[in-house]
Amino acid sequence: MFKHPNADIAPLTAFPLARPMALTMPELDRVAISRRAEIAAALRVIAGANAVIEHEDGLRTFETDGLTAYAQMPMLAVLPQTTAEVAAILKWCGENRVKIMPRGAGTSLSGGALPLADGVLLGLGRFNRILEIDYANRCAVVQPGVTNLSITQAVQDEGFFYAPDPSSQIACSIGGNVAENSGGVHCLKYGLTTHNVLGVTLVTIDGEIVTLGGKAYDSPGYDLLGVVIGSEGLLGVVTEVIVRLTPAPECTRAALMGFPTVEGAAQCVADIMAAGIVPAGLEMMDGFAIRAAEDFVHAGYPTEAAALLIVELDGPEAECEHLLAEVQTIARNNGADTVRVAKDEAERARFWAGRKAAFPAVGRIGDYYCMDGTIPRRELPGVLARIGEMSKTYGLGVANVFHAGDGNLHPLVLYNANAPGQLEAAEAFGADILRLCVEVGGVLTGEHGVGVEKRDLMPAMFNAVDLAVQEDLKAAFDPNFLLNPGKVFPNLHRCAEAGRVHVHGGKTRFSHLPRF
Repeated sequence: MFKHPNADIAPLTAFPLARPMALTMPELDRVAISRRAEIAAALRVIAGANAVIEHEDGLRTFETDGLTAYAQMPMLAVLPQTTAEVAAILKWCGENRVKIMPRGAGTSLSGGALPLADGVLLGLGRFNRILEIDYANRCAVVQPGVTNLSITQAVQDEGFFYAPDPSSQIACSIGGNVAENSGGVHCLKYGLTTHNVLGVTLVTIDGEIVTLGGKAYDSPGYDLLGVVIGSEGLLGVVTEVIVRLTPAPECTRAALMGFPTVEGAAQCVADIMAAGIVPAGLEMMDGFAIRAAEDFVHAGYPTEAAALLIVELDGPEAECEHLLAEVQTIARNNGADTVRVAKDEAERARFWAGRKAAFPAVGRIGDYYCMDGTIPRRELPGVLARIGEMSKTYGLGVANVFHAGDGNLHPLVLYNANAPGQLEAAEAFGADILRLCVEVGGVLTGEHGVGVEKRDLMPAMFNAVDLAVQEDLKAAFDPNFLLNPGKVFPNLHRCAEAGRVHVHGGKTRFSHLPRF
């Protein structure tokens, strides 16, 4: 075992934080709360008595998500199991001005699935069936509660797989993947969710059931499918998804490469891409993450390395072998002192097991706050160096795990949840990391979405006009802003004469809101 990264850092002193990442909510709708019994009765008529959860013990199931720093039970939860029931629920909520929050598996890492104390949580866990597998058209029709990994498991015997593979793929649901436009370690070559979804069935706030896209690769009209993917549940509720199935490659080879410096590993990434090589996956971990993962999984990682790259190549066997030789040469030219190619499928799986388990591996050591930002690859060395400087400033350790091929960073900020002020410091540290991403030409998110975590940082990337245009799009789908309110937009400015609402920004954390 190795020691906590904070062990050699001076204790946290008082930070006069403005809490830029603090969870804030719109004003509580006291009218809705007073109508709680009426709302529950109406939902029972639509979805059945057993589909509505009112009691505290049941509601606690939904009080948090993968963000974990905040908790608040919803006013009510309803668990429909058909598209018709979802349509009726949304129509009733729309007509009665009741806030509603769609939720899948709850693995969101940006607070996108966090409930409201004055709203109805719409759980989609009962939508858990693969409805059709169409090998001729290389697609499958699935419900939003189907887990990501189960799609590949259903089609792998026929030589296919579903390409997006978030680290939480064993648990995360396809509906949530659509909401956040999830990626994964193989998104470098095969794309994000938006590149692997052909169509969805969407239910709007007025109860209309709309089909966007389809089994064909293109369709006429506006690309509303592209708008819905990544919309974080703010535009409608997805009840069916048509996913693209990808033929499994003839050959897959993986290499593990350890470097004595982070700069050498970062330059290796740049040189691989500059050589015209597009790996199926290209992942990087820093020294702390390497040791945490190795201690947890025993994947055979070089624990003395300052940085580790996992490179996976796939395609025809001759191409794989040729590119693998090129990658090894590039790595050695950049100072790699460990270069190991997986000798069989079992060893390749171990390489990836360590990377996939990096988050829980760090979690065994202490509390952490997971960030998600994207930068140009050329900025990797400088950004990692500045994150290291911030770590010393805030007195908090950090482990860096990321999709190096596309510059998608996942710094894990270590803190002690029981130490006063450390959560606030972790939030401020994370906010500074995201501002840095934007500063060097990157963006606030790569695959985790905005949710509440990055909501108040949106002005760092978008000006007032940019945000107003996005709000106009939201209003076209949901004019009264009832779907997943309090997420994505830092402030909503909507005039009543335009049939819109003004949502007042509060500064109250979920844990301080009333419970039921």
